[in-house]
Amino acid sequence: MIKKVKEDNKTKKINKKDQENKTEKVNKKEQKDKTEKSSKKEKKSKKEKSEKPNKFIETIKKKWLINGTKTFLLVVIILAFFIGVSVLMQKLNLTPIDLTEDKLFTLTSESKDKVKDIDKDINIYFVGYSDDDSTLDLAKQYTKVNDKIKVEAVKAEDRPDLVQKYGIETSSQGIIVEAGSRYKVLASSDLTTYDATSGSSVNVAEEKLTAAIRSVSVEELPKVYFLNGYSSFTLTSGMQYLNMYLQNEVNEVETLDILSTGKVPDDCTTLVIASPNKDFDDVATTAITDYINKGGNILWLNAAVAKQIDLQNANKILALYGVKPFEIGIIRETDSSKMVSNSPDLIMPEIQYADATNKLYNSEGVIFINATKINVASDDELKNLNTTKTELIRTSENAYFRTNFENNADSAQDGESKGNFLVGAQFDKTISKENDETNTKEVKSRLIIYGENYFVSDYQLTQSTQTPMIAYRQNKDLVLNSIAYLSDREEDITVRKSTGAVTYTATEQENRIILAIITAVPLLIIVAGIIVWANRRRKK
Repeated sequence: MIKKVKEDNKTKKINKKDQENKTEKVNKKEQKDKTEKSSKKEKKSKKEKSEKPNKFIETIKKKWLINGTKTFLLVVIILAFFIGVSVLMQKLNLTPIDLTEDKLFTLTSESKDKVKDIDKDINIYFVGYSDDDSTLDLAKQYTKVNDKIKVEAVKAEDRPDLVQKYGIETSSQGIIVEAGSRYKVLASSDLTTYDATSGSSVNVAEEKLTAAIRSVSVEELPKVYFLNGYSSFTLTSGMQYLNMYLQNEVNEVETLDILSTGKVPDDCTTLVIASPNKDFDDVATTAITDYINKGGNILWLNAAVAKQIDLQNANKILALYGVKPFEIGIIRETDSSKMVSNSPDLIMPEIQYADATNKLYNSEGVIFINATKINVASDDELKNLNTTKTELIRTSENAYFRTNFENNADSAQDGESKGNFLVGAQFDKTISKENDETNTKEVKSRLIIYGENYFVSDYQLTQSTQTPMIAYRQNKDLVLNSIAYLSDREEDITVRKSTGAVTYTATEQENRIILAIITAVPLLIIVAGIIVWANRRRKK
């Protein structure tokens, strides 16, 4: 009996345990089901939220795309909006975004400074140009700087008066810049120049436009004469780029055959003398001396002297300012930070702060090749000559002057002088002082001289780059600023932007094709989208 009771108790315990296990399993299952159900519900809720249609889009689908008429109307509205925005942008005359590396189609601050104070009404007519032409967009930027400047694109048939007056052919393009009776006409070919060495065209649109505006607004253009017949450097051989840059800077540039004229013309504001390789004859010496005594200004460029040449008369001219004869020799550098490509002959001299060079002070500087030192008389001698000296450019202290060209060593040898040599200077010579009794003004003559000539030449530094020396660093700025200073045009002393290269220019027909693509592609995308949506709607 006791045994049976024990067995019953044991059975009850087992049953109770089983019951508890079952209950626990049921609870876990229920809990699991609840969790899964809750998770599914949350996922469904999130999915419904993510798939919840946009009210605006649904309105478009239900009310506008339900039939062909409303669909067509929607397309018309979109196109009208697009055209309206385009017209508004044109009326606002916003400056287009310039993605070119050198900002070829963005007006520089230098050009803005040159035109902002012009007080004459200037009209610029683009004859035969389309409204979206990049050069026209560039020209319109002048109007924001000075409201005296007006820019307009016109058709030849609409303005026959302009075509006849300025001789523009009906089928061609032309840019007319006029101010009263003065005018300048630019052909489309004038806006680029061809670089034969690189095989590309160089964009000079801004330089030409700014020069044209200035030329019709100034009372008198500076006249720069290049002395001819005594040097291998001429405007047509060796300095063609300098010739072009000078004309872009609102200068009249001419070659001077002094034996024919017998004198330096009275309208000469600056006489340029480039590396004489033979002496001046008596006619030239007398003419240049007279020019100096009248207060004439000279830019003298002199490359290194490789052999002794008798330049007695040329040295007489230099002596009037206290400049001594040039010596045989060439400046070389030992400081690697002051030379190009570790070449001792390619030096980067230091620009000093002066009126003619202040815009280039602390700039990336210039590159000189085959430079020579400028020897100057003592301070007492300069005083006796009524002359003052201003230093413009010096080499580093680690430079030396090589006199033996057969020596290939890269360091100074015995007998070769070392130091920071003068390679650029300005001399102001007082010819006569102001006299109130005779009512005469002070007469001064100014000489700017550089112991280098190749830095402003068409000479190529390397065959691989095919870039003329004048285009490197601030070489162009140094010579143009020097001439501007000698011509009493300090407003032209500035830093100019690179013109960059243009290897491709779209024709008018190509432009029309591009515009057609820009318009047609979005329309095709819209139509394709409507067709796809309509097909899907039918399948549903």
